[in-house]
Amino acid sequence: MKWRGRQGSSNVNDRRGQSGGGGMPNFGGFKMGTGGMILLLVLYLVFGRGLIGGPSGPGAGIQNGQGTPITSEREEEYKQFISVVLKDTEDVWHEIFEENGIEYEEPQLNLFTGSINSGCGFASEQMGPFYCSVDKDIYIDLSFFDQLKNEFGAKGDFAMAYVLAHEVGHHVQKQLGILDKVHSLQGKVSEKEYNQYSVRLELQADYFAGVFAKHIQDRDILEEGDFEEAINAASKIGDDTLQEKYQGRVVPDSFTHGTSEQRMEWFKKGFEKGTIQDGDTFSSDI
Repeated sequence: MKWRGRQGSSNVNDRRGQSGGGGMPNFGGFKMGTGGMILLLVLYLVFGRGLIGGPSGPGAGIQNGQGTPITSEREEEYKQFISVVLKDTEDVWHEIFEENGIEYEEPQLNLFTGSINSGCGFASEQMGPFYCSVDKDIYIDLSFFDQLKNEFGAKGDFAMAYVLAHEVGHHVQKQLGILDKVHSLQGKVSEKEYNQYSVRLELQADYFAGVFAKHIQDRDILEEGDFEEAINAASKIGDDTLQEKYQGRVVPDSFTHGTSEQRMEWFKKGFEKGTIQDGDTFSSDI
């Protein structure tokens, strides 16, 4: 992806080194299903963090005693990269929303180390990148990108861009009223049925990530191999793949994000169609 030397977003808040405090997360504000405590850490949001106890990589999360994070050059590069990608999402979704007569509200991206207090409550880095529908912010511990590459085998800068584009996809759902409609069903339908709605919500976010990829390709930002990096990332984080990896068996009724094949297919469809209108996962045969 062509990102070096390009403008970044002004909506990035570097909160690394700040204490996350205590308490429990308000699960109702997060975009997750209700099933599978085993998957809570493995697949809480986009990818999950597995059963990892803390930040990975040299320098990640270390503080100088004054609350200021001492970060590695690698994390600083991640920060610059993700800022540019966020700016690209802003440009793309402003354009798409304007074409549809809607005003796009830009989300804030919060970088943190270890844990953080979000509008949805306390969150640890074990939960991976996530979108909070209460404060309409995105949260990322940059050390996740090391795990994405080293543990999940999703290498390349556009694999990282796909992570952010997926989370922005949830913000798009929030703007369109889709996210709140799905969240309102929690407690009103069975766990199995709510999980099915959650799968469709996640697949739609993958579709919107594909829409984003299509638009930046049209702007000559993508490079050879970028599309394949995103598809590879999607293939690594399906419910079936992660359940097999972490618990040794696949339990379809507990799926909350979709299979690897479904996630790849909906990203591809978003890339092919490039519009909001063709991303209705709720009435489609997924």
